[in-house]
Parts: sequence; structure tokens; C-alpha cells
Amino acid sequence: MNSLLQISSVKVLVRGGGDLASGVAWRLHQSGFKVVITEIAQPLAVRRKVAFCEAVYDGQSVVEGVQAILVKGPEQVDRVWGQGFVPVLVDPLAVCRHSIKPEVIVDAILAKKNLGTSLEDAPLVVALGPGFEIGKDAHFVVETNRGHSLGRLLTSGSAAPNTGVPGPVQGITSDRVLRAPTSGPWRNVLDIGDLVKKGDVVGTVQSEALYATIDGVLRGLIRPGVTVSKGLKIGDIDPRGQKVFCFTISEKALAIAGGVLEAILRTYGR
Repeated sequence: MNSLLQISSVKVLVRGGGDLASGVAWRLHQSGFKVVITEIAQPLAVRRKVAFCEAVYDGQSVVEGVQAILVKGPEQVDRVWGQGFVPVLVDPLAVCRHSIKPEVIVDAILAKKNLGTSLEDAPLVVALGPGFEIGKDAHFVVETNRGHSLGRLLTSGSAAPNTGVPGPVQGITSDRVLRAPTSGPWRNVLDIGDLVKKGDVVGTVQSEALYATIDGVLRGLIRPGVTVSKGLKIGDIDPRGQKVFCFTISEKALAIAGGVLEAILRTYGR
């Protein structure tokens, strides 16, 4: 019982609410930590069905039974925690950390570079993926590159550099990612969970069609109506064709979340 009380007193601020960040937030919430998420004003998540950042648009988001609630300011965070939910704030610079005073900050923005996270931001700072040096930018880094080291907690150096090539799923890499053919507003014809064949029209950007690049299931699509730039990732086709994968947290996100959980327990669990 004492360990449970100790865990429930640890506040974790997760910067970012995309699918990988949400996998981290979900696992930490399920483990008993008080989790709060900060986001930008217009999130661009592709795997929206498993992304807490959708609360920014809809006021709430549910991922595998865990509900996130959009709040206007840090003064509302305790109330949402008391209801058993995950609060989400529009706060790109995580200024709310000064009033919330989290024991842990997780930089899960996945920008492939440090956008302002500092070792001084919290007693424990954990960063995901490349762009961070341990001891300079964060206390720990979790490897996000698919492969043997995915989810590994790193205690020195940095994560593997960004290759620009998505990790393989059934041997398919870049072809499973859908990118905007031009700049402009995005309109979808198909939706997340739909099965597609190569050449199917998935949607349009500024009246220019976006075609499916492989056979599979649409695991993710950026939010309709959002204005996108040419080349931006706006969709994800899973060649495994399993519809359930579109609505559940990925194995990659859970592996990364395990690394973050290890970092917290290494620091506060002894």
C-alpha cells in the first residue's frame, strides 16, 4: 500500500499528445501516476484514434478506456485527476510546469530535435528519440527506432539518429506512409479503419488526389479540414490489414512507454 501511495503522488508532465506520447501517457496513467499532457493549438496526429491530442479539438479523447479531458489552465488539473482522467492543456512551451511542479517531464514531441526541454525543468527529465544528449538535455533517453533497441532506456550518449525512413512493417517502409501531394486543406474520402487497395483515392489536398500506395488498412489519417504542407505525413497504411490495430496502442508505443516507466522507477522506486 505504501508503494501505491508513493506512485500516486508522482506527477508526470508529457509534452506531446500524438500516438507514441499517448502510449506513454496511457501506460503511466494505468500504473497509477498523475499524468498531464501539453499540446500545441493545432495538433497534427495521424493515428488519431489512439491520440489524446484529439481532446484539443473535441474537448475529450478516449484511448483504450482511458479518457483525456481538455482543460483551460493548470488550476483545473487537480480536479480532472480527481475524476480519474488525464488533463490536456494547450501549452506548447509547457509553461504550466511552473505551477504544477511535476516530478517528471517526458519530452514526447518527437521533433527529432530539442524544442526547449531542459534538465532544470523537473527533477527527472526523460526524452524520446533523437535530438537529445543525456546529461545535457535529459537525464535519460528512450530509443524510438524500430529494431533490437526499441524501447531501451539509454543512460549515456543519444538515441540513434533519424534516418528519414520509417521502420519496416512486413518489410514495407516508406510506401506505407501517405504524404500530402501539395499544400492546402485536406479532405478525406476514406476513413481510419477502411481497407484499401493500391491506387485507391484516399482523399484530396487542394483538389489533388492522394492515392493509396500499398494494399492494407488505413491505420491513420490526419484530421479532415486541416491545412497541410506538401510532403507532410498525413496518412499511414498498415499492410497487415488488421482493423483492430487502428484503434489500439501500437507495440512500438508500448515498448517506448516501458522505457519511460523504467526511468521513473529507477529514480523514484528505490
